[in-house]
Order: sequence, then structure tokens, then C-alpha cells
Amino acid sequence: MSASVDLLFQPITLGNLHLPSRVVMAPMTRTFSPGGVPNSKVIEYYRRRAAGGVGLIITEGTTVNHKAANGYANVPRFYGEDALAGWQKVVEAVHAEGGKIVPQLWHVGSVRRAGTEPEPSVPGYGPSEKVKDGKLIVHGMSQEDIREVIAAFAQAAKDAQRIGMDGVEIHGAHGYLLDQFFWAGSNQRSDEYGGDLAARSRFVIELIQAVRAAVGPDFPIILRWSQWKQQDYTARLVQTPDELAAFLKPLSDAGVDIFHCSTRRFWEPEFEGSELNLAGWTRQLTGKPTITVGSVGLDEEFMQFMVNTDKVAQPASLENLLQRLNQHEFDLVAVGRALIVDPDWALKVREGREQDILPFSRDALTTLV
Repeated sequence: MSASVDLLFQPITLGNLHLPSRVVMAPMTRTFSPGGVPNSKVIEYYRRRAAGGVGLIITEGTTVNHKAANGYANVPRFYGEDALAGWQKVVEAVHAEGGKIVPQLWHVGSVRRAGTEPEPSVPGYGPSEKVKDGKLIVHGMSQEDIREVIAAFAQAAKDAQRIGMDGVEIHGAHGYLLDQFFWAGSNQRSDEYGGDLAARSRFVIELIQAVRAAVGPDFPIILRWSQWKQQDYTARLVQTPDELAAFLKPLSDAGVDIFHCSTRRFWEPEFEGSELNLAGWTRQLTGKPTITVGSVGLDEEFMQFMVNTDKVAQPASLENLLQRLNQHEFDLVAVGRALIVDPDWALKVREGREQDILPFSRDALTTLV
């Protein structure tokens, strides 16, 4: 490996966030929290990653306190004293290893699965109503619903601050509720929350502003966003750098400190005529720090495992990633599946023991180690 790994493991200060390394654990849904409460296995899971050299852990998606926020069984909550007490133990374990941690705050929106706890009879909530075969599939959110969801995110952020988290990440990507408001296909509203992209962004802008008001000026806010969606991997919310700048500026002004730019493959350029990826363009246009992500450290991307359960991803060269990091294209690097299967991934990279990194297969998703 000719590009130096030194910068990847140098401390970095981003506002009030002081990290021991540039390695970030990407948020990955694990569904090992019965009743929505993180237990001893979850505590140990995150502790091991901090002990293994991860500078910043972004937790799996945690649902805010809204009746339609959750879409899957055994996903952790970020409300209720039982769940918050569990998360406080996670925080203490991560901090004891020298790491930092933020919760990813999440509302699944219209993709909520029928029958999901805590209120099985509640349908999905989204920007626009959806009816199929005479049955309400998605409840189109009223302005009061919007206010309730915004308040739920703000309260969750305030609770994160209270229990000692180091910031929060707002999940605005991948076709979930916040992202659904961005898109004309899913947001067909005729009020001030619908229309052109600037108007469709209003809900998320107001939500970020409410979170900022709840936690004050110095508590870090990360926004995860994406062009691609689980429903359409070729989707593009914006087509040009100018459109990207116009989209990001109001979000940045609302209070985002760090943009987490989700892509399927970090090495792919975002626009023609430049090698910059999405995190690189976002950093250049906003002046804010960015996190890059997308198949880091493995030779196959995640979605290949959804169609081929026998596939195994082997450790991959970090040469391209390190070159981009050393050129300051982005500030932090989020690692996903490689950290699910190998909690010591960062330590092995730092020590030059790439040959010892464990390969990833779908079986790793069935355990919490």
C-alpha cells in the first residue's frame, strides 16, 4: 500500500467534535434490541468497535417517538427511559475505550411494514396519501403530523445530549421519511411542503432548525443524505453541481455541521468532468466537513448480498480511498460491513495486517459480535 494510512488514524477536531481517528462506523440496522431496548449484547457490540480503533460510531437507526416511526422488529428506540438507559450504558462503554458516538435518528415513513410495533394498526406515514385496492397504505401527513414528527426529532436530540452522546445524525437518506419529502415522485403535496425541490426541502430544513434550537449552537448535527434510493439505485435528486449547491445551502444554513454523503461505491465520480465523489462535491460547495461511505474495504458492494446469499466479500485495497483522503476530498471515512464482521478492522489496517481482516458474508448479519 503506497498511500499512507497515517492521516486515517490522526485525531481530528470538527467544531466541538474531537475524534481520535478519521474512521467512522457507518449506521447499520441490526435488529438485536427486543422491545426496542439496547441490551448487553448491543453495548458490547459498540464497545468492541471503539476498542478496535473506530473514532466515531454512528449507531444503527434508532426510532424517534412517533407512532409510525418504526418499520421493523427489534429495532432500538431512542425514547422511553428504558431505551435511553440502555443507550447511556452504550455511551459509557464507548467513551471508556476512547471513542465517540452519536445516534442515528430515524423515521421510516411510508415504507413502514404493516403490523410493526409499537402500534401495529398504524399505516405508513408519508408526504402524500397512497391507496391501493381501496385500502389506505400510506397516510398523507397533515401539517400537524409534520409538527409532531419535527418535535419528536428535536426531543430525541435533546435526550441524546442529556445522556452524554457526542452529537446526533439525522437520517435523511435512502427513501425513508425525510428523503421522501425531497422527491417529486413521493411528494405530490400542493401546500408549502410540496412543489419544487426548494419547497420539498422545507420539512427537513424546519426539522434541522428545531433540532438545533433544542440542543444549542455547539452540539454536533450530522445529516445523512443520498442520491440513490433502495427503490432506485440510479436515482438522482440533483443533476449538476449548481443544483447540488442550491439544495445543500439551506440545509447547511439550518444547522448541519457535517454531511454524511451516502453512495454505493465511494470511488465513483458524482458528476462528469470531475473525479470528486458526492462527499467531495458536498465539502467543496458547502465548506462543511463530510463523511464518505460506500463499499469501503471490501471488493463487493452490499446489494450483491441481497440477491446472492452465497457471495463472500474479500478485503479490498484502500489505495484509492487513502489517496482521496490525503488530497482532502473528504474528512472522515465510514466503514460498514467490514466492521460488522471484524471489530478490529481499523486496528488491523493501522498495523498493516490487512491479510488478517476477515471476509464478509451474509451470515455475519445473523449475529452480533
